[in-house]
Amino acid sequence: MSHTVTLIPGDGIGPEVAAATCEMIAATGVKIDWESIRVGPAENAPPGEVLSKELLESLERTHVALKGPITTPVAEGRPSVNVALRKAFELYANVRPIKNIPGVRATHPDIDLIIIRENTEGEYSGIEHDVVPGVVESLKIITERASTRVSRFAFAMARGLGRKKMAVVQKANIMKMSDGLFLRCSRRIALEFPEIEYKEVIVDNACMQLVMNPHQYDVLLLENLYGDIVSDLCAGLVGGLGVVPGANLGETCAIFEAVHGTAPDIAGKQLANPTAMALSAVLMLRHLEENGPADRLEAAIH
Repeated sequence: MSHTVTLIPGDGIGPEVAAATCEMIAATGVKIDWESIRVGPAENAPPGEVLSKELLESLERTHVALKGPITTPVAEGRPSVNVALRKAFELYANVRPIKNIPGVRATHPDIDLIIIRENTEGEYSGIEHDVVPGVVESLKIITERASTRVSRFAFAMARGLGRKKMAVVQKANIMKMSDGLFLRCSRRIALEFPEIEYKEVIVDNACMQLVMNPHQYDVLLLENLYGDIVSDLCAGLVGGLGVVPGANLGETCAIFEAVHGTAPDIAGKQLANPTAMALSAVLMLRHLEENGPADRLEAAIH
């Protein structure tokens, strides 16, 4: 059986780690027809838009992509391609497995966490505007629909993987309405999964606890911005962003990506480590129900 997959090499070191990862996938014996689409600083999307018609049409055909890192300008320039993709295809769940890799130096041994992040709402959406000169308003929008959807996804994934504990990380002691809504939705869904131990943790305390004793956690569910920050913190526990995979999942589309940056200082020198993208490919193969090849690739990386 062959699969058609959109390949987004990205920029900087992206094309290098993408090429290496494609070689690894080919070595597993899985047949993939790649639709390679260039997306980067030089991408010619239509005026006022972030995503090209070519990319959108490819993803509408394939429903799955493997993606390298893409530069996002800081404090100016075009909006994030990552955010645009998540919104365009309602990739509402970001999944980041955090696990030790043999031989990679880490702060703690035997870490095995799953970070699940709501991917479409909250401050990370980048809904901002000038109120008056010198005053900017950034909107945090939380809805019952999105909070319930990602909560049900998180608990269902935990059950499917045989996980025992769920920690919902939020700041509802201060943001009583927005984070409170997210929390009420997660509480309601938790009742449908009585075999999973449910816990609520304030985000600042969760960060401290993760640094001190990450083993007390199993699956963590967070809003968008908190999830972005905490998932990177957890990556640091096992060796950094270069050794953890990422997945953005929706009802009809899935994008698997290396979550590190584009490292322009070493781009083109064949020095970049492709581990993060290769492990993302492992997640992609499992999504494609190629479990045997996925297991072999993961074992080979380790």
